Amino acid sequence: MTASAADPFRVVFVCTGNICRSPMAESVFRECADAAGLGVRVGSSSAGTGDWHVGEQADQRTIDALHRRGYEGTLHRARQFTQEDFAGNDLVIAMDRSHERILRGWARDDSDADKIALLLSFDPSATTLDVPDPYYAGTGMFDEVLAMIEIATKGLFRQLEPAIRPVPSKLS
Repeated sequence: MTASAADPFRVVFVCTGNICRSPMAESVFRECADAAGLGVRVGSSSAGTGDWHVGEQADQRTIDALHRRGYEGTLHRARQFTQEDFAGNDLVIAMDRSHERILRGWARDDSDADKIALLLSFDPSATTLDVPDPYYAGTGMFDEVLAMIEIATKGLFRQLEPAIRPVPSKLS
């Protein structure tokens, strides 16, 4: 697998309502790609397992946490994950095991299921596989969750980067 501008590597991050965790991961992943000069070779998006917030901006606390860390979050609009997301993405990254279970239930075949991974599986120092939902917590929890997401998302990007980076042409 080699990504190109014409055929970018696509990742979708999935949480419950697509207003807290998955927009954070999408923003961090996009920044990793842009900072590495690979933004045109990567497509990233996010979605929720539920439809409660479709069309809404990210939670204001999410936007604020992202802003404090130098990320953009105001352009996000929540949407619900659909089965077409399996076909349109190379990786489907779940924020916790409940999302992973739902996504595996929605997978149409092994090809879909093989695309699913837990975000914190890309952080070797993580003591849990679940990114906690900060929705019912205060500002500090949004910052803590974003820090967890940053570490794991950067780990994910480091694993993908060799396949995304263009192969230098050999001079004869």
